[in-house]
Amino acid sequence: MSKKSAKKSAAATPAIAVCQNAGIDFHVHQFPHGSDNFGEEAASWLLEHLGVEPERIFKTLIIELSGKRTGLAIAVVPATGMLNLKAAAAAVGASKAMMADPHDASLATGYVPGGISPLGGRRKLPTVIDETATLADTVFVSGGRRGWDIELSPADLVSLCDATVADIAR
Repeated sequence: MSKKSAKKSAAATPAIAVCQNAGIDFHVHQFPHGSDNFGEEAASWLLEHLGVEPERIFKTLIIELSGKRTGLAIAVVPATGMLNLKAAAAAVGASKAMMADPHDASLATGYVPGGISPLGGRRKLPTVIDETATLADTVFVSGGRRGWDIELSPADLVSLCDATVADIAR
């Protein structure tokens, strides 16, 4: 991985700026994308071109909480897997969760669906990352644009997101 050290104003996305400002090691990977299944597209391209195991590529999902805790939250799960909504809700102290409306997700994060990053969002949202992320030396998450992924250590991802780590994937 290469260390990025450009000024915040030079960052291509807020997600990249967060990594730059933290002074962590990270690398941005760009790949062609379609108009659907962005996580699976990333996993397929990264495997084919860089030999990256699909279980190291994660997608960012915005969920709407209800019950004991309400509002939006971020769930980060393997791109080739699915989110267990009940487990994600419990991990952030809510009774239930459902997938958020894409428009609401975009307003809260400042990113377009398919390019939503767990880093650098417009609003600070509770974040939960699937525990499988901790099994790899590095993981890939959206870089804040469709077709852009940031590779970084799981520890840095958890720290930068102030995230909870829990078993939330199916």
